[in-house]
Amino acid sequence: MRTRALAAALGLTVINGSVLALREVRAEYGARSKGARAERMRNSPQFRDGAFRNVAPPVERTGASYREVIREMLFGDKKNQRYPTGPIPMVAQSPAEPATTGLHLTWYGHASVLVEIDGARVLFDPVWSERVSPLQFAGPHRLHEPPVALESLPKLDAILISHDHYDHLDMATVQTLVRTQAAPFLVPLGIGAHLERWKVPADRIVELDWDEHAEVAGLRLTATPAQHFSGRTLTRNDTLWTSWVVAGPTHRVYYSGDSGYFDGYAKIGDEHGPFDAALIQIGAYDPAWPDIHMTPEEGVATHLDLRAELLIPVHWGTFNLAMHPWTEPADRVWDEAKAHDVKLAVPRPGERIDVDNPPSVDGWWQALGATPQSQPSGPGQLR
Repeated sequence: MRTRALAAALGLTVINGSVLALREVRAEYGARSKGARAERMRNSPQFRDGAFRNVAPPVERTGASYREVIREMLFGDKKNQRYPTGPIPMVAQSPAEPATTGLHLTWYGHASVLVEIDGARVLFDPVWSERVSPLQFAGPHRLHEPPVALESLPKLDAILISHDHYDHLDMATVQTLVRTQAAPFLVPLGIGAHLERWKVPADRIVELDWDEHAEVAGLRLTATPAQHFSGRTLTRNDTLWTSWVVAGPTHRVYYSGDSGYFDGYAKIGDEHGPFDAALIQIGAYDPAWPDIHMTPEEGVATHLDLRAELLIPVHWGTFNLAMHPWTEPADRVWDEAKAHDVKLAVPRPGERIDVDNPPSVDGWWQALGATPQSQPSGPGQLR
């Protein structure tokens, strides 16, 4: 009898755990828009035939199929080149007081960036979780720890989200920021439904369509076009994606989010530029998806279209999301920047950059480049 009772209790524990895990996964998916929010989405010029659409037509795809890309990522003979060969160097610093003047940028890894501009602070696409996945035991994992604890971030004035993919919108990070910060979340159309499901107060959610803006802490924050897609489940494009312009009294910053290269960047540069700095996606590219992610060379072309002064590459180094070698995005953007006389800074995760006095590029990542025979040895790869 005792054995049966113990087995029953164990079975009940497993069932309860499974139910809780399933509930957590479903929460990660977010929520679909309803009512007035859904009506506003349907009225958007970007919404047609039941989904959001890009302005530019799809780019012709070359190279391997999606199935072949996934197979190569999981089992290919060049898999080891996609990981650093040792620990990624980080800089642990979190400013206690905002600079009342000037422009400083801190890259925390992947697409998460803190912008200190004219006395205000804006955080882009914060992701502090171990994995970018609805399952925290599966999916792409970190190759380095967050340089600072999320709870240690200084007071923020705005939190900006570019789109709802897991490597840009992280439920656990959002829930922590709701508890530790008072800043509003500025998001593209439809993402407010995700945030509300995660208990973000309605008065802290600002949803914008392309070319709409909000005034926060003396800044003009404008949602601008991007060439991408959205979706946290198998359903795609039921929320909008965007890039962002942050304009202060004396400085301007552009953040690309995720995007393929398209002629909209020149228009953004004409309407909102020139920019003191541009944060441009340069990683996770492949010939199979040219219309949703830029190559490093296209990132430099985007920077030039925007008429920006300093280029800081993002969306690389933290998660393995494509087949290219780990060092390749930074190597290629450095070469292309030199070819076009573009001012470039490639910070270590956590390193704070003074845009008026950026450090010289030192190639810090190149010492971690893998060869085909190398075995992953960094702390993240062993998990």
